[in-house]
Amino acid sequence: MLTLPNILTLSRIVAVPLLAFLLWWPDWQLGYALAVVLYGLMAITDYFDGYLARSSGAVSKLGIFLDPIADKIMVAAVILVLTAQGFLRGPYVGDLHVVAGLIILVREIAVSGLREFLAGLKVSVPVTKLAKWKTTLQLVALGALIGGGALHGPPPISVEDAAKPFSEQWMHLVGLVSLWGAAALTVITGWDYLRVGLKHMD
Repeated sequence: MLTLPNILTLSRIVAVPLLAFLLWWPDWQLGYALAVVLYGLMAITDYFDGYLARSSGAVSKLGIFLDPIADKIMVAAVILVLTAQGFLRGPYVGDLHVVAGLIILVREIAVSGLREFLAGLKVSVPVTKLAKWKTTLQLVALGALIGGGALHGPPPISVEDAAKPFSEQWMHLVGLVSLWGAAALTVITGWDYLRVGLKHMD
C-alpha cells in the first residue's frame, strides 16, 4: 500500500544513487553542498515517515519492511563512497578511520541477520534508546563528513595537509570523531542484540 509514509520511505531509496553521484568527485564542493541538502532531506523523511505512520494509524507491513532497509542502504552507500573518495582519512591515524565505518557496516549486516532469524521464531527485538542515539550520532557523523567536503574541499592527504589549521578542517574532524563515537555505540548496541539472540539459539 503506497501511503504517504511509504512514499517518503521509497523516496529515500530512490535518492541514494543521486546522493552517491554528488559525492563521487571530492574536488566538487558544489556537489558536496548539494549532497548536504539532499542528505538532510533524506534524514528528515526518515523521521517523518515513522511519525506520520504512527500518528495516522497507517503503519503497514510494507513500511515496516522498507524503513530499516532504506536506512541501511543510505548509510552503506555514503560510507562506501566517502571511503572510496578518501574522506575517511585524517591526521595521526590516516586511513584507520575506515575501521569505524567498517564496524558500522558489519553491525548493520549482523543485526539484520539476527532480526531475520528471531522473526522466524516470532521473537521481536525492540529498538533501545541507546540504539536511537547511535543512529542519530551516525547521521550527524556522515552529515559532517559530507559538510566537510562542501566547506573545506577534499580531506588532508599528506602529513603536511593534515597539519592544516583546525579552522580549515574542523567540519571534517567533527565528522571523524562522531563516526568513532557512533562505532563505539554500534559495538555496545550490537552486543545487546546478540545477547538477546543467543538466548534463542539453544
